Amino acid sequence: MGGQFGLGRGMASKIYVKSAGQDMNKKIRFTLRDYKEGQKGVIVEVKGEGKFKKRILEMGLLRGSELFVEKYAPLRDPIEIIIKGYHLSLRKREAEFIIMSKPE
Repeated sequence: MGGQFGLGRGMASKIYVKSAGQDMNKKIRFTLRDYKEGQKGVIVEVKGEGKFKKRILEMGLLRGSELFVEKYAPLRDPIEIIIKGYHLSLRKREAEFIIMSKPE
């Protein structure tokens, strides 16, 4: 640890250095799929496009909405959530498109 070593010109030419910049300061983002049973949080963003995104939004999964993960099916698919007072089941692949706040 803390030692020094040298690189030859050939090896040094293959190294790409990029500034950490904003990448290091990004907030950690969670998807609904990352949530566990009993956790709640707020929808930050809904990803996806076309018919899929329209269907998700029509089900009430809107930015700023709070939801609660009620339970997972035995094989962890689908996920049952409670949002705006009603129960809704989503597949794991659908839950990956729902960006959430840090779970509570």
